[in-house]
This record gives sequence, structure tokens and C-alpha cells, in this order.
Amino acid sequence: MLSIIDKYILKRYLATFALMLLLFIPIGIMVNLAEQIGKMIDNEAPLNEILFYYLNFTIYIGSLLFPIFLFLSVIFFTSKLANNTEIVAILSSGVSYGRFLRPYLIGATIIAIIMFFMTMFIVPQASIGFNEFKFKYLKRGKQDRITNNIFNQLNETDFIYVSSFDPARQLGHNFTYERFHRDNKLDFKISAVNIRWVEKDSTYRLTSYVKRKMVGDSAILESKRRLDTIFSFKIDDLTPVSYVAETKNLFELDQFIADQKRKGASNINTYILVKYKRWALPLTAFILTIIAVAVSSVKRRGGMGVNLAFGILVAFVFIFFDKVFGTLAEQSGFSPLLAVIIPNVLFGLLAFYLLQNAKR
Repeated sequence: MLSIIDKYILKRYLATFALMLLLFIPIGIMVNLAEQIGKMIDNEAPLNEILFYYLNFTIYIGSLLFPIFLFLSVIFFTSKLANNTEIVAILSSGVSYGRFLRPYLIGATIIAIIMFFMTMFIVPQASIGFNEFKFKYLKRGKQDRITNNIFNQLNETDFIYVSSFDPARQLGHNFTYERFHRDNKLDFKISAVNIRWVEKDSTYRLTSYVKRKMVGDSAILESKRRLDTIFSFKIDDLTPVSYVAETKNLFELDQFIADQKRKGASNINTYILVKYKRWALPLTAFILTIIAVAVSSVKRRGGMGVNLAFGILVAFVFIFFDKVFGTLAEQSGFSPLLAVIIPNVLFGLLAFYLLQNAKR
């Protein structure tokens, strides 16, 4: 049962958080529009697509900044409570600091649940429209795919490789297709200087085609200057868009990662990192809430400005650690799980330390 104090703090918690979203997201939209309006006009982006883009932009960017908005909103209204000596009055009435913290944890739970469902089901859909518009009108000509040293395992026996791929021309260079028997012996190998998807005929065109068919200990060679043929894979299977994991919901992402592991995708850590970050986001909400309360519940010389300055510093440090470990996971063999755990553990320890000091 919530007490009057619980309802009072919880109401301020949720109202301030909503106000932060309503204030800063429109500012973000205006800044983005001011930066991109020239490209939208030059690339003749339709008005309805622009409006739909900013709807997706609101959801997509809002989800990324959820923890920061949460953190700053808690610091803001808790500092006001401290400056008005309301917290001193609450604690002087016999309420323990842990009991005082309860409505904050309830608020963090509500926000965490909302964040969980948004990041798992709503944000992936918004990510599709956001990224498609960005690469169609704002980053026209720039790569939205991994296009070098592409290796894919189609099934248990078939493997393909291209050294580079041009999505605009649907052209791959140094193509290799290998099929193995169940005993891992080579059945045949197809190689070509180029592979191009001919959409009109729904065929693949191989240039400088060579097929090496193994028969016992000997090989039968077949070569042609050009060959039009069909394969079981789709041209988009060669290079999924770089943001593909962001567009998958909770269930689709697990299946997608399993498929990419089976295929031996070289950038699998990028997809796994997206998954772990989604699951860690609710935990982050609790950690940042505790840090914010511990920092701002004490009345300080300098007032709210000091607390907000400290809060912005902590927010930037958190983003820095998150980006550094995320980049390590994407660009090296660093574990995606550790890349998500380490920043949360470090800030969890910071939250515990600050909380113990605040209780004193």
C-alpha cells in the first residue's frame, strides 16, 4: 500500500520524466531538421516520408536517451526536494533512507517495464523506417552494409565467399561457392571473378566461371567466359544491412542470431551486443535511479546546479564506457556479454558507494 509520501514522490518522478521527454525530443527533432533539411530537399524526399521519419526518429532516439532522461529527471526533482528541505523533514519523521528510496524503485520498475516492451517490440519497427529513410535520403551513396570479406554458410554442406560486394550494382568480386560431402570431402568448387544479380531474368551472371568437380582422386574442370545460372541463396543474404539486428523484435532477434551463427557470419558480435544491451536496459534504469537519488538527496552549497552538473558528467562517463566496450565487442574478439556487464557493474558499485554515503 502506497503512503502519501510514496504517491507524492512517485508522481513527481513520473511527471518530471515525462516532461523531460516532451521538452528535449522536440528540440532534438528541430536540431536534426535544421541539419538535414538541405539533404531532404536535394534528394526530393516526399513530405509524408519526412513526417513518418520523424515519428520513427522520436521513438528511436527516445529509446536511446531513455536512461539519460531518467537520470537527469530524478536529479532535477530530487534536488528540488532537498533544496526545499522536504527530504530532511521526511527523514526526521522517522522514515529510514531505504524506505524513502522505495517510491523511486517503484518508479524505476514502471519505467523499466515500459523500456523493456519498447526496445523489444516497438523500437525495432521504428528502426526500420528510421534507417531506411536515413540511407535513402540523408546518406545517399554511403554504405549501409558490410561489404568486404563476406563469408556465409548456407547450410551444413554449402559455403559462399566474396571479397567485396557493391549493393548498388548488386555485384560481387572474387566469388567462391563450395559444397562438401557429409564426410567433409570437397564435392565441387565454383569460382568466378564477378557475380552479378540480373533482376530482369532472376539469375546470377558469373564472369570467368570455373567449376572443379571432384570424382574420386581426380577433378573435372569446366570453364566458361560467362554463365547465367541460379543459386538457392538470395543476393541480400550476402550482405545484410548493418542495422539489421536493430530491426528484429525479441523473438526474431534470437532466431536471426542463431541463423547467423550457423552461417558463420563474421560480424555476429554486433548482433549479440544488440541483444544483451536490450536486456540490460531495465537494469540500467535502476542503477542510474539509485545514483541520482544518492547524489541529489543531500542539500549542497551551490544548489541544484551542482547536482545537475555532476549528473551530466556521470551521464557522459556512462555513455563513454558503453561506447568503448561496445566498440571493443564489435571490432575485436571481446565478449559482447562482458561489454554490457562491465559498465553496469562499475556503475552499480558506484551506486552502492554513493548510497552508503547518502545514508550517513
